[in-house]
Amino acid sequence: MKKKAKQNVRLKGQLKLYMQWPAFMTILLIAMNIWIYRLDKRAGVLMLFFVLIYIAIVGIMYVYSKSLVMKDLVDFAAQYGIIQNTLLKKLAVPYALLLEDGRLMWMNDQFREILGSKLKGEAVLSRYIPELNRSIFPREEDQIVEMEVYYHDKEYRAELRKVSVEGFSDSERLLDMPEEKEYFIAVYLSDVTELNTALRQNEEQRLVAGLIYIDNYDEMIDSVEEVRQSLLVALIDRKINQYIARLDGIVKKMETDKYFIVMKKSCFKELEADRFSLLEDVKAINIGNSIPATLSIGLGLSKNAYVQSYTYARAAIDLALARGGDQAVIKDCNGITYYGGKRELTSKNTRVKARVKAEALREFITVNDTILVMGHKMTDMDSFGAAIGIYRAAAALEKKAHIVINDVSATIRPLYEEFVEHPSYPDDMFVTSGEAKEMTGDSSMVIVVDTNRPGMTECPELLNMTRTIVVFDHHRQGSDNIDNALLSYIEPYASSSCEMVSEVLQYITDDVKIPAVEANSLYAGIVIDTNNFMNKTGVRTFEAAAFLRRCGADIPFVRKMLRDDMKSYQAKAGIISSAEVYRDIFAIARGEDLHIESPTIIGAQAANELLDIDGIKATFVLTAYNGRIYVSARSIDEVNVQVIMEKLGGGGHMNASGAQFDHTNMNEAVTSLKRVIDEMIEKGDL
Repeated sequence: MKKKAKQNVRLKGQLKLYMQWPAFMTILLIAMNIWIYRLDKRAGVLMLFFVLIYIAIVGIMYVYSKSLVMKDLVDFAAQYGIIQNTLLKKLAVPYALLLEDGRLMWMNDQFREILGSKLKGEAVLSRYIPELNRSIFPREEDQIVEMEVYYHDKEYRAELRKVSVEGFSDSERLLDMPEEKEYFIAVYLSDVTELNTALRQNEEQRLVAGLIYIDNYDEMIDSVEEVRQSLLVALIDRKINQYIARLDGIVKKMETDKYFIVMKKSCFKELEADRFSLLEDVKAINIGNSIPATLSIGLGLSKNAYVQSYTYARAAIDLALARGGDQAVIKDCNGITYYGGKRELTSKNTRVKARVKAEALREFITVNDTILVMGHKMTDMDSFGAAIGIYRAAAALEKKAHIVINDVSATIRPLYEEFVEHPSYPDDMFVTSGEAKEMTGDSSMVIVVDTNRPGMTECPELLNMTRTIVVFDHHRQGSDNIDNALLSYIEPYASSSCEMVSEVLQYITDDVKIPAVEANSLYAGIVIDTNNFMNKTGVRTFEAAAFLRRCGADIPFVRKMLRDDMKSYQAKAGIISSAEVYRDIFAIARGEDLHIESPTIIGAQAANELLDIDGIKATFVLTAYNGRIYVSARSIDEVNVQVIMEKLGGGGHMNASGAQFDHTNMNEAVTSLKRVIDEMIEKGDL
């Protein structure tokens, strides 16, 4: 048997070919011998003698050396295997083989050193490094899984590959593996602790560009006597410079109320940690000024270029100002973050901005033929009234406008029917979204009122179908605002969009004539959004109301129109009776199964009335309607309900905001609201 097995051992491959070269040379020599024999018989016989000697020598050497070659090959293979194993064991890269269940089958010295000396028995790798478990093992042979893991205060980059060993069980007697599991998971680790530390240090050295504006510089200066004005400005300068210098930053004053700052990213994180206490520090400065100074801070951080960081900072400061000031806005590659915003921006008595915006609006209306006006979904009185005001502006410029309304709520229906039934107004004054899309062309423009969020408009598709977009809104801007508007007039301190449009109307044309029914619409919008002139009313609010009164606004008619029917009043009373006091200062009420036409409007009214309770600083009314839960949030002056609603995906105004839940689980919605309130109180945001 041994002899037979020995005879079965044969060479193959390149080595076999190499050993057969003498035989090929013998054939060549025989062919030469025949050719020479034909030329000269004596020479051919002589050459034949030497060819036979050559064949004998080659044959003897082949038979003798074959066994020696086989022996040397076996010795070399054994030594090579030992060397190979030694190299793998001593390899500087930690390397291991796992079974399909994550058990360590083999590992080199470096891998064992990482896991430690306490390794015993059939260890499972996930017990030591939980991230390297069966759930992340590669499923295909060409698949590579890479991830970073932490172990013993070090960071490693792990790479996992699937190594197939088909037929392994047939040749291996010690380990039996099922055919479908004849594979290993090869794992190697590379220590990237120092590399990651260097990358983090380099990232922390990156510069952050920032801008600081004094929001109410003119009003603040005017509120203190002249001899103290320079001292007040000097104290603010000193406070800003000390704060930024403490963070190892640089401050450069560009104008009387504007500063440019630069700091390292590592110091920038300290700003986030103390939640921009500079905002409160500056407001605390008081040398007799009746109006405290408020700051807007815009910071930009880009990974690509410092110029981009400054661009981000400009966008952030614009957003901070548009949201009412007294806050910090951070813009980076990941999005936008807000801090502060606890104080309402002081209304400016000058109407220069309104006049400038009116002139720009006049230019846009003049050069376009189709004017489409739309507010937000579930149109309320402010949105409707502002749209009517823009309709009048277009009519004064002899242009035809169309108002986009899909659903007419019970609140606006009385006024809506006034226009529909009035013979002076065309049948296509109000159009649906589908009709508006058909009207859109090269010479059309869209004017959005009472919202600056594209998803909240009556027809978001219109914003992509025209190049000329104008926005009029009094809500604070968020990160998802309409960013392709050619004209954007957003004033967070305005009481309502109707107030803004009323001011603009006075500059559209000389002696603009507003019919009484249109004046009623604008006046009703102001009344609703100010809760009968009790919230967010300034000098300009009353001036706008006086202008509308001169135009024929019928105050008794508006009051009668805004009255509730008995069912709505009872529903509102039911909501108020369900209110609970949370954390001693928040009132949370629910509106379920109301069976009225406009439950969200009643919910907003209930939220306003709950503010009349002594000790309540903010109210939240959750109303179930059309498969969703709508939240109406209200406050007077101590709590910014907008930042609370933004945490829930909504937004609005500092004293009047809202949000929506895409479900009707009231308990879950209330729990989410309470959780947000708790988190913001713990972080100092409220």
